[in-house]
Amino acid sequence: MADIKYYDVILKPVITEKSMKGMAVKEYTFLVHPQANKSQIKEAVEKMFEGTKVKRVNTMNCCGKNKRRGMVTGVTAKTKKAIVKLTEDSKDIEIYAGL
Repeated sequence: MADIKYYDVILKPVITEKSMKGMAVKEYTFLVHPQANKSQIKEAVEKMFEGTKVKRVNTMNCCGKNKRRGMVTGVTAKTKKAIVKLTEDSKDIEIYAGL
C-alpha cells in the first residue's frame, strides 16, 4: 500500500440531503482516498479539524457506473466514502457551519 499522509486521506465532503440529516447527530460524510483504512481516516479527521474526537468510522466502496456515449461504453471512476461519527463532547466540523 502506498504511503498516504493524513492531508491526502480526505478528498472532499459529501453534501447531500442524507448527509445533512446526519449532521444533527454529529455524523459527517467525506469522500476519501480509495486505499485509506479506518484508522487513517480517524487520524486525518482529528488532525485536520481541531477539537474533534472520532467515535467510529464506517466506510463504503462505491463502484463506478457504466456510461455510454454512442456505441462506446466505459466506466466512471470508483470512489470510497467514509461516515465519521464524532463523540458527544467534541466540537462540530466548521466546513458544514454555513449550510
